[in-house]
Amino acid sequence: MSIFSSLLGNAGSIETSVLEKNYRKLLIPSETIEAGFKLIRDTFIFTDKRLILVDVQGLTGRKMEYFSVSYRSISRFSIETAGSFDLDAELKIWISGEQNPSISKRFNKSVDIYEVQKILAQHIL
Repeated sequence: MSIFSSLLGNAGSIETSVLEKNYRKLLIPSETIEAGFKLIRDTFIFTDKRLILVDVQGLTGRKMEYFSVSYRSISRFSIETAGSFDLDAELKIWISGEQNPSISKRFNKSVDIYEVQKILAQHIL
């Protein structure tokens, strides 16, 4: 099922030690990674200070865009849980001033969407 979920673009969690090894250049000295998730090629990382989205571009995957979102700029978010026939959960994030969600990510059932929303809620509320 995880291969099928990956093909559909659903996210799965990644160990923080792997994220710290691969993305330590992006972090400031006092910043720590709390959680991270990987799509087929893209990664998004929740730190204690911000949300970092890593967008792998091009056929070779050598070109990367790092999109950093301060938690204070997030105005709201929503989660949609997985159902019986819908095998994935979804997270939507609105950045201040935007009418439509700026960020939308799908998670497979291996990710506890309630834990994801808890991380956001702890930093936003």
